[in-house]
Amino acid sequence: MESDAILHLCNKSKNMNTQYAGKIITGLAFLAFSLAVSAQTDRSVESKISNVTVFLSKAQVTREVKTRLDPGKTNLIITGLTSQLDPQSIQVSGKGSFIILGTSHRQNYLNELNMPRTFKQLKDSLEYYQKQIAFEQSQKEILTKEEQMLISNQKIGGANQNLTVAELKAMADFYRSRLSEIVAGRMKEDDKIKRMNEKMIRIQSQINSQNELYNRNTSEIVVSVSADASTSADLTLNYVVANAGWYPVYDLRAINTKSPVQLSYKANVFQGTGEEWKGVHLKLSTANPNLGGLKPELSAWYLTFYEPVTTMMRYKKAGGKAMEPAPASMAVEAESKDVAEIVSDYVTTVQTSLNTEFDISIPYTVASANQPTLVDIRNYEMKADYQYSVAPKLDPDAFLMAKATGWEDFSLLPGEANIFFEGTFVGKSFIDPNSIKDTLAISLGRDKRIVVKREKVKDFTSRKAIGANIRETYAYEVSVKNAKQESLKIVVEDQVPISQNNQIEVALLDTGSASYNKDTGKLNWTWTLQPSETKKTTFKFEVKYPKDKPISGL
Repeated sequence: MESDAILHLCNKSKNMNTQYAGKIITGLAFLAFSLAVSAQTDRSVESKISNVTVFLSKAQVTREVKTRLDPGKTNLIITGLTSQLDPQSIQVSGKGSFIILGTSHRQNYLNELNMPRTFKQLKDSLEYYQKQIAFEQSQKEILTKEEQMLISNQKIGGANQNLTVAELKAMADFYRSRLSEIVAGRMKEDDKIKRMNEKMIRIQSQINSQNELYNRNTSEIVVSVSADASTSADLTLNYVVANAGWYPVYDLRAINTKSPVQLSYKANVFQGTGEEWKGVHLKLSTANPNLGGLKPELSAWYLTFYEPVTTMMRYKKAGGKAMEPAPASMAVEAESKDVAEIVSDYVTTVQTSLNTEFDISIPYTVASANQPTLVDIRNYEMKADYQYSVAPKLDPDAFLMAKATGWEDFSLLPGEANIFFEGTFVGKSFIDPNSIKDTLAISLGRDKRIVVKREKVKDFTSRKAIGANIRETYAYEVSVKNAKQESLKIVVEDQVPISQNNQIEVALLDTGSASYNKDTGKLNWTWTLQPSETKKTTFKFEVKYPKDKPISGL
């Protein structure tokens, strides 16, 4: 009986140990499974920039993400983004059988932005030349040590040994020849090192111009999602970046004086985010997020008496070098060179409620660089009336002017304009739609075949003292000769002075049949001249002022 009891206790103890061991194994398996699940919670995914809307300042970038989701909750990490994105502007949407739980943004100071191939090649070239210079320096040191060895071992033969003349000559020839070779070799090494240093300086300058763009930390967007089952997911991310934008530039072309003016509307697009916008759908917007969209509110306007308060102020001398403006320039390169010259044919102009958008249908590559490149937007034609204009008081040359109309329909922005006439670059101008009225005046250059003279007429010019006053009379003759083989229309401008003091009186004695503006003092003549025809006119004015108060400006 006792032996049976002992055996029963041993079996019971064995069963208990087996149960405990099973529980431990089950617990370890559950822990391993939990760790495996938690390891799959965070997953990095690839993304690609598909669309970019460039504002006058800043840009909105659209990225596409395509991936598969496992059942449960997953944190999708979109890496390699610029650190200059605005976290408040992040928007995420998606397609698929999953739920977007939320988004967050964080900086990554361990990873730098992906450098383009050309930038990597520059760094590789710099490293190659550094190694080559180190090698040439070592070769130069070897030659120097050999020279020192030869010089320190010039003793020939033993103390009691006599050398023949031939032996001495041979030894001298050897020293001379070898030392000459060493000096020549060292000079060659110096020349190699000099040339490689010059190449290194040029490469380093090129790298320095782009270093700020690519030697930056990156940032990441974390999108938390939840799925009941394994499924495919398409995500779309939008965010706004700084250090990007565009500004307009125009080409104004006139083939001749009988054709309309051609207006080429272009954009200088720049971006320095460090990201490469490769083959993206580009859209240019006239909106400017920096201006803000909130209406200002008036506060109460209080008046009170001014009571001066004496205060002690300490002034701190501020010094330092003024910072140069950062190049915002950024290279824009069309994907297809075959269509680069007619890109404007692929642009759609969209008028939104508040702004204008130019949608470019062909893909563009916008590199993060320091030089902007033109993007063609649209080409327009404007009706123009051509006439010559001259102000002989300032310049005796006549200028051909094109008076263009219909520009109001083109949504122009203030910008620089390049002027071309008859296929030749004439100069630059500036288009400011805010100051232009109905007609856009374009100066197309000088015409030396129109001879203009402005001369003082001495017979009608006098200076008299009458009582306490001085009376001065002036007369000018303006003549215009058309030396061209065709008739022309010309506007001649001149002026008489305007008094800013009631003691100074100005009287216009003869306008010479000009139109006269009393407020500005301007005189205008509009003439039509036939070939070889000359027209003249004379205008006169008088100035009266106190003799004891000389005036300036006459």
